[in-house]
Amino acid sequence: MMNRRRFLGAGLGATVVAPLAGTYALADEGRRVLTASDVHVKDYPTVEAVRWIGDAMARETGGRLALRQYHSGQLGREAEAIDMARFGVIDITRVFSGALNNALPLTQALCLPYVFDSVAHQRRVIDGEVGQAVLDSFEARGLVGLAIYDSGARCFYNNKHPITKPADLHGMKMRVAASDIFIRLIRLLGANPTPMSLGETFSAMETHMIDGAENNMRSFHSSRHFEAAKYWSETRHSYAPDVLVMSRASFQSLQPADRERLVRLARESVPIMRAKWDASESEARKAVLEHGIQANEVDIPAFRKAAQPLLDAYHQQPQIEALYRRIRDLA
Repeated sequence: MMNRRRFLGAGLGATVVAPLAGTYALADEGRRVLTASDVHVKDYPTVEAVRWIGDAMARETGGRLALRQYHSGQLGREAEAIDMARFGVIDITRVFSGALNNALPLTQALCLPYVFDSVAHQRRVIDGEVGQAVLDSFEARGLVGLAIYDSGARCFYNNKHPITKPADLHGMKMRVAASDIFIRLIRLLGANPTPMSLGETFSAMETHMIDGAENNMRSFHSSRHFEAAKYWSETRHSYAPDVLVMSRASFQSLQPADRERLVRLARESVPIMRAKWDASESEARKAVLEHGIQANEVDIPAFRKAAQPLLDAYHQQPQIEALYRRIRDLA
């Protein structure tokens, strides 16, 4: 198995020999193997969607273009993967949009609490002009936005008690992604935000370093967090999506026809990812409930009210406010 240290050594060496030619560019026979990373496990919908892109690309080019994928966080955390993509050490990575908020401000509109009413609402937005505007904004940061993958409703789970209203979170230590929006939201709800990677969360709950976390049902199951947290509360406070991005240098080094092909295949992978997501999310819910997880509905209006000061702050930013209004118009 290729770990991050060995990969970086190989990748950096490759950039010296063949700059802007991709981590695994092979001059002989004109063959090119792009690299992709994801922190999720091998059967996660985003991993399977990117695998589909690689298979389709190899098939359409007769093997001239292929893709080598590193899943399960083999190449490190999402923040590290973003930097590696920006500097061309890897070609493609799938990242949570919240991890991009500081570098790419337009992604903030997709992460605001209760900006989306449902998965259907979110998909309408992502597939339209708002989604394209967010993808186009990546160019300024040395990246190419290939596709936006939705990732279900984010909810709270913990190892103490059911959460039905914001007051139930008071004083609890909750893992969040390293995103200002999520950190501020947790504070508004009365909990103590603890930013950490997905891979660190299970042991942190087991050792009671934290009391819980927030994520979607599919990740709750695949990360086996349900073994450390028995209460799942349907806050549905965010539908923040995932984004598939590529190194701009790697993208520009492709032939024009191959750039068009890759963009097309990335967009075509979205419905494939969604079909896998919908099926696996249902299976994940069934599995955790059978394990004994206690799931409960919550007072959504109370959570919306508690989150309102955060929305009010972002309404003061003209770019975010414009996108927010367009998102709400599609509700």
